[in-house]
Amino acid sequence: MIVKAITLAGGLAAGMATSQFPEFSQQYAQRLGGAVDELGQVVADFDASAQSVGLSRAAALRQMTGSDFLDRRRADMAATFERHAALSEALTRLEGQGPFMRAYYVPQMRDTGIAKAAWAAFQPALPLNFAGAVFGGVGFVLGVTGVGLILGLLALPFRRRKHQSAAG
Repeated sequence: MIVKAITLAGGLAAGMATSQFPEFSQQYAQRLGGAVDELGQVVADFDASAQSVGLSRAAALRQMTGSDFLDRRRADMAATFERHAALSEALTRLEGQGPFMRAYYVPQMRDTGIAKAAWAAFQPALPLNFAGAVFGGVGFVLGVTGVGLILGLLALPFRRRKHQSAAG
C-alpha cells in the first residue's frame, strides 16, 4: 500500500511539474525574443559604425588590434555576433509555435542565461487549458512509471532473498 501511495505521489508531482511547461516555454520564448532584439541593436550599431568608415564587419573586427583592450573588445564583439546568430536561429524555430511544438523544440531552449531569467520570473499556476492538461497527464504517467521503476529496483534485492528462503 505504501509503494502505491509513493508511486501515486510521484506521478502527481511529475504531473504538476510538467503541466507548467507550456507557460514556462512561452516566457522563455518571450525573453529569447527580447534578447535577440537587444543583441540585434548591438550588431546593427557595430555594422553601422563599420560601414560609416567603409569597412565590412569582418574588416572592422580585424582592425580592432593594438592594445589589450581592443583585443578583448574584438573577442567580445565576435562572441556577441555568434550569440546573436544562435539565438536568432532558436527564435526562428520557436516563434509562433504552440506548446506542443515548443516541447518538440526544447533543444532550442538551451541558453542558460535566458532560462534562468525566465525561471526567476516564472509563477507556477494551475493550467486550465488543453495543453496544460496534456502535459500534466504525460508527466503523471512518466512520474508513476519512473517512481514505480525506482521502487521496483530498490525492492529487487528483498524479493530475491524472500524467493530464495522460500525455495531453500
